Amino acid sequence: MEGLLDFVLRDILTRVGGVDRCVSEFIRITDQLLPDRVFIRDVPELLQGCQTTAGVPVRPQLLGSDAQCLADNAASLARLGAEGIDLNFGCPSPVVNRHRGGSALLEEPEVLYRIVSAVRRAVPPHLPVSAKMRLGLHDDRRAEECALAIEAAGAGELVVHARTKQDGYRPPAYWERIADIGAVVRLPLVANGEIWTVADALRCREVSGCQSLMLGRGMVANPALAQAIRAVDARRQLVVIHLDRDQQTGRLKQWLNLLRRVFPQAQEAFMAVRTFHNPADVANWLRVQRLNLGS
Repeated sequence: MEGLLDFVLRDILTRVGGVDRCVSEFIRITDQLLPDRVFIRDVPELLQGCQTTAGVPVRPQLLGSDAQCLADNAASLARLGAEGIDLNFGCPSPVVNRHRGGSALLEEPEVLYRIVSAVRRAVPPHLPVSAKMRLGLHDDRRAEECALAIEAAGAGELVVHARTKQDGYRPPAYWERIADIGAVVRLPLVANGEIWTVADALRCREVSGCQSLMLGRGMVANPALAQAIRAVDARRQLVVIHLDRDQQTGRLKQWLNLLRRVFPQAQEAFMAVRTFHNPADVANWLRVQRLNLGS
């Protein structure tokens, strides 16, 4: 999110909580080794252990098409204490794309391979190298091929923004295509695109098959979004860990029975689930409710 997710906003959003890691705005690499001051200007967290004030790691992101130059700059970032190196193959900016950067490279899987390979070789083995891609430039026909190239080159993680460059930021995001990519690669995938609410996050996980999510504009619009998703995860885990399967639906019905004394909405929910004994039936009912709400 060039021009928006800078040091100040990263600091503010990570103070709210719920974030595991940040990625910097992209640093444009052309044909030269950038001086340290440029990296520190764009990622001042390098001066504090490459973490925000809240202690959240920040991974510098590089954008360009010259594999060796990207590798040299990645090595400089490693020397400065970067938490890892992220590579941008998703930016849809026409200016960036005209200069063979961002999503323009999704037409050239062999170039993706060369870039990731060179960066992987240039930084210490313990340092993570990740990438972010869209589904393609004009269409998504080469999405799996691009992901396979990134994996084969040694990336340890891949974020997939579930739209093409041509789609821009127009809804919907095609989360099901992330699941298709997940069927052919083994490296960890992170789903991204059109996640504005907790309901969106849950639906994205269901459709994409990814538990890990990258939040962009949705978290800027609602700084508490990551925290809210975490809260839902924690509640679900607490019930599953501490209650036997046969007890889970019973506890929900007990709670709803009391809630309906104060909240009219709980009456409808109680009547819908009162005959359920299998937690999967409750999960299916909740899925239908989210769909009815347009999630």
